[in-house]
Amino acid sequence: MSNFDPNAIIRGAQLTIVGALRALQNPGLFKYEHYRQAAIAVCAGVSIRLAIALPIIGVKALLWFLSLFFNFEAATWDDRVVGGLDFLANSVLQVPFFLMTLMRYITPTLDEMFMDSLQWVDQTYYQKHKSEDPRNLRATYYPNLRLYSAYGETSGRRTPYDAAVMFLMRFGRRAGISLGIYMLSYLPVVGRFVLPAASFYTFNKAVGPLPATVIFGTGIFLPRRYLVVFLQSYFSSRGLMRELLEPYFSRIRFTKEQKRRWFRDREGLLFGFGAGFTLFMKIPILGVLIYGIAEASTAYLITKITDPPPSPAYGKEFAETQVRWTNKHEFLKLPLANLDAHNIETEAPGQDPVHTGELQGKKFT
Repeated sequence: MSNFDPNAIIRGAQLTIVGALRALQNPGLFKYEHYRQAAIAVCAGVSIRLAIALPIIGVKALLWFLSLFFNFEAATWDDRVVGGLDFLANSVLQVPFFLMTLMRYITPTLDEMFMDSLQWVDQTYYQKHKSEDPRNLRATYYPNLRLYSAYGETSGRRTPYDAAVMFLMRFGRRAGISLGIYMLSYLPVVGRFVLPAASFYTFNKAVGPLPATVIFGTGIFLPRRYLVVFLQSYFSSRGLMRELLEPYFSRIRFTKEQKRRWFRDREGLLFGFGAGFTLFMKIPILGVLIYGIAEASTAYLITKITDPPPSPAYGKEFAETQVRWTNKHEFLKLPLANLDAHNIETEAPGQDPVHTGELQGKKFT
């Protein structure tokens, strides 16, 4: 089965809805601190829209001033300039997405939201299955994961400033590549093949040469704007998932190679999960709030694609065991109403692990 299997993408999209509904049922999501952060998020959303709109407003003001001396009524280039700037900011450089993800490095709220939501997922799981034998239930995630430092080992600890700088470098590199490809697409003769070739290169590794060739052939006849939106939606989904999973990876320390393999083995499901939230995040102003819901929903996602973590003393060995998603085929075949299935039994006695902090009961394979 390809890692980019359609079933995996559909299941990821389903988890977007289920995870969001689970997150919204958490009363802790609406406690005072989160209300305050929600207000800040709305203000940030307004600021983001203004930051994007100001240059465009400036260009419109300049064009209006020039229209006092020149007749623009028969011209259309001024409308194309304004529309092009808006498209460049939102679809090519993706400034709103950049500013929303940058908030993670300014305030720890998203990390706290992830951990609070993970605790809520554990509690609702045991509440839902309270009539069943505790020995047949999965182990909890929150009690042990909260014991891990959110900054990893002390010797390798990065300050929020360093993390923000690394994020800016990553985004700057992606934005530079996107802008370069977009500009190359305007070259005479070969320009029409630039975006289809970029699509083929991107999807060849993910879905194989045959589907990538179909995308290349289709892309030759599609308008440039549609191809840009298609490519950037794909990269936005990937980038969003890496940011949403940061609270998990900041605690469970994977090597660079282990992390690459971890994402590769789950890329179809992660794309489906991230694409849904990427679409919702395009809603003006409310997109910032949706980002918070996406972070809370990721806590639910983690319980479906990873094993419950052991104590920090076994963290390094645990990371290698998580690279392969061993119950992928079984999980993708599950009906939507039975997503808690496919655990394996352990010999631990049945207790209430949500309150004892012990890793009892079943464990994901």
